[in-house]
Amino acid sequence: MNFSLPIALATPLRRQSLQARVVWGSRVVTLGGDAPVRLQSMTNTDTADAIGTAIQVKELAIAGSELVRITVNTPEAAQAVPYVREQLDRMGVDVPLIGDFHFNGHRLLTDYPECAKALSKYRINPGNVGKGDKRDKQFALMIESAIRWNKAVRIGVNWGSLDQELLALLMDENNRRVQPWDAKPVMYEALIASAVESAQRAEEIGMDPGQIILSCKVSGVQDLVAVYRELGRRCRYPLHLGLTEAGMGTKGTVASSVALGVLLQEGIGDTIRVSLTPAPGESRSQEIVIASEIIQALGLRNFVPSVTACPGCGRTTSTTFQELTQQIDDFLRAKMPEWRKSYPGVENLKVAVMGCIVNGPGESKHADIGISLPGTGEAPAAPVFIDGEKRMTLRGDSIASDFQTVVENYIQKRFGATAVIPNQ
Repeated sequence: MNFSLPIALATPLRRQSLQARVVWGSRVVTLGGDAPVRLQSMTNTDTADAIGTAIQVKELAIAGSELVRITVNTPEAAQAVPYVREQLDRMGVDVPLIGDFHFNGHRLLTDYPECAKALSKYRINPGNVGKGDKRDKQFALMIESAIRWNKAVRIGVNWGSLDQELLALLMDENNRRVQPWDAKPVMYEALIASAVESAQRAEEIGMDPGQIILSCKVSGVQDLVAVYRELGRRCRYPLHLGLTEAGMGTKGTVASSVALGVLLQEGIGDTIRVSLTPAPGESRSQEIVIASEIIQALGLRNFVPSVTACPGCGRTTSTTFQELTQQIDDFLRAKMPEWRKSYPGVENLKVAVMGCIVNGPGESKHADIGISLPGTGEAPAAPVFIDGEKRMTLRGDSIASDFQTVVENYIQKRFGATAVIPNQ
């Protein structure tokens, strides 16, 4: 076997961008620059229901959302925002709130200054701030409010609510070309131009360029990749990624994972949201789980200990290893809110739960701590490997709980004594 150079590790690059700060109290979440890719989500409660909204914001924050967006669409919602913030502060939840404004944001931010102050960031859609002469004036009022209260702004364009005047102008220009573009590239250009020109307008009004974040959301995977590649090339603002209206379940998860994975691997994207349609009764926090898994799979950040598990085959005819894997994964996720405070770095732990003797011992040795069941007809008897060495064998009906105890003892020993809280 001949080789001359080591194979390079495929490591995502980071696009160079300005760094924005989203602040509430002593909590500062940085976006862009050398900051980690941030997770965010959005409530689906009626914001006028301050208690219900605060409860859902807390659930999302516990799940890992570092920013949470809430709808501010009516005077009642605007009046409720300070009470949502008050409830969160009472519960010790310091996650920054983003106000999502469409159509009447200029009035709500002006008429309800306590709402404007309680939010940490405003989302402005250039396609929905007004038409004709009103558009520039109403956009300016929102930017002036952000400047007055020292808030960050995301200028978020969406192809479902694109500025129709700008699109018509670009279509007319395209028709005058000797060789006109197809309709889709014109749409791409309209999305990017709307975002970049709005950001430039915000700067002219007096907005600090370091407090502007851009997004251009579409619902097609290839469309999103094309738009963000060009958007990233044309500006230095931090970029918010998201496949809008991704859909439900497997479809939404896969489409979002593919689109965001491609862009993040290319270094494009500073904060992400996975916009899943929840199944009836499903927790809203599922989209945070998916978003964190995307970032963790790329090696950009770790949020929970990773669990390596085999898919099963004819050698694993019982359901023992499947049940054990589920129990361990649920256990790790349930304990993370507590562990994150007590054991900084625990999110980097690697756990293996394997089903048979073919790859089980090897994978278990590669992990920090692993368990390997024997396969068909398990007694069961399961060797446990810690830091690459076999340390014990678990037997009987309590393997899951026994292994959980082993994992917890390992975490206390490894992460408890010399813990250093990382910068946020």
